[in-house]
Amino acid sequence: MQTFNLPDVGEGLTEAEVVSWKVKVGDQVSINDVLVEIETAKSLVELPSPFAGTVSALLVAEGQTVDVGTPIIAIGGGAGVLLSHPELDIAPELMVPESGKITFPHTASASPTASAEPIGGAVEAALPGPLVGTGPKADAVHRRARRGADPATPTPAATAAPEVAARVGALPPARPLAAPPVRKAAKDWGLDLALVPATGKSGEVTRKDLVDYRDRTTVSSEPVGAWTGEVVRTPVKGVRKATAEAMVRSAFSAPHVSIFIDVDASRTMEFVKRLKTSRDFEGVKVSPLLIVAKAVIWAAGRNPSVNAAWTDQEILLKGFVNLGIAAATPRGLVVPNIKDAQRLSLKELAVALSSLAETARAGKTQPAQMQDGTITITNIGALGLDTGTPIINPGEVGIVAFGTVKQKPWVVDGQVVPRWITTLGGSFDHRVVDGDVAARFLGDVAAILEEPALLLD
Repeated sequence: MQTFNLPDVGEGLTEAEVVSWKVKVGDQVSINDVLVEIETAKSLVELPSPFAGTVSALLVAEGQTVDVGTPIIAIGGGAGVLLSHPELDIAPELMVPESGKITFPHTASASPTASAEPIGGAVEAALPGPLVGTGPKADAVHRRARRGADPATPTPAATAAPEVAARVGALPPARPLAAPPVRKAAKDWGLDLALVPATGKSGEVTRKDLVDYRDRTTVSSEPVGAWTGEVVRTPVKGVRKATAEAMVRSAFSAPHVSIFIDVDASRTMEFVKRLKTSRDFEGVKVSPLLIVAKAVIWAAGRNPSVNAAWTDQEILLKGFVNLGIAAATPRGLVVPNIKDAQRLSLKELAVALSSLAETARAGKTQPAQMQDGTITITNIGALGLDTGTPIINPGEVGIVAFGTVKQKPWVVDGQVVPRWITTLGGSFDHRVVDGDVAARFLGDVAAILEEPALLLD
């Protein structure tokens, strides 16, 4: 029997939440088969198996947060005998291992490091020696008696049933039943499944139950008369907790200075339109953000101090650009970055931006993709906002906010004409970036948006 402990999948992460098991007790697994999906403070991660064999026990329930180093799964050479637990939604809640003793794996409220406890008594006596295979289910007492058997004679399973029921009844309250998609939707919407009235045939929470509960309890743009007055409590953990800590640390450690500039991006919009119809960019997603990203890289090369880091003892000027793109995801804000973005052509940068966005939206951004950023762009225009004062990503000294691009009246050669206008905002760490450098940098970004042909220099 081998136990797999929760590893540190990032740099210094101390805990993670078990989101969903991909295996159950009795499954045969090979090395590198995906065992479980976990959520760290930074992303969703799939953990592969380091062992080959048969899953003997799931030691941590879905939804439970455990420390790095905690045993989460046991893998051995033989299959266990499964007894279903009617209140939990993972199959192997009760297991008879090779020792022949029934044990209870950990539930969501149990200590992740506590040992499984044998039931003993009549159940143990009814199991003659080691058992291998699927074994009888807990509802075996309801099955039709074998031909020739005395119906008045209690079977071993029937004798054991009261003790099993008593032991199960002593378990801590289990999580509500729900299919994985419903559980994921509840997490994304910040709803507690335990509060949702269940109408499923087996007592499970259905998606309709969840939607109805959300509509009743979530504050929306409906008239005040539709409000219920209830308070929905969402635990602060995972990505949300990490984001909050990072933003507070940045806001109160780096003295921010913010500046803004309105830009005529009409030629950028024309350039994007041409790229979309270009054969070279066929199948590649192109948007104004691509030009902004290229402009930030170009401007950072002309103003190196915005692409740096502060360490109290020294300023680190980076000779490369790991371009961060702030991405809003169902699990919160993440800032993955494109490594060595200064080396990429315009097309390669477009592909990298598209891949980064798809991975972030799917919640699959890996911790390594969020490490070592040098400067960040936040596309607040995607939210319909004109401008804002962004907070610098920790470890960096500059961030650019790209506002929405829309037609506005603009003066050209003394005439008021409609033009595509956007607003660029920037926040900088004043310990590293002086006001004039910040102004020159943002002016250079604006110059590219006004005339993308400058990128050809």
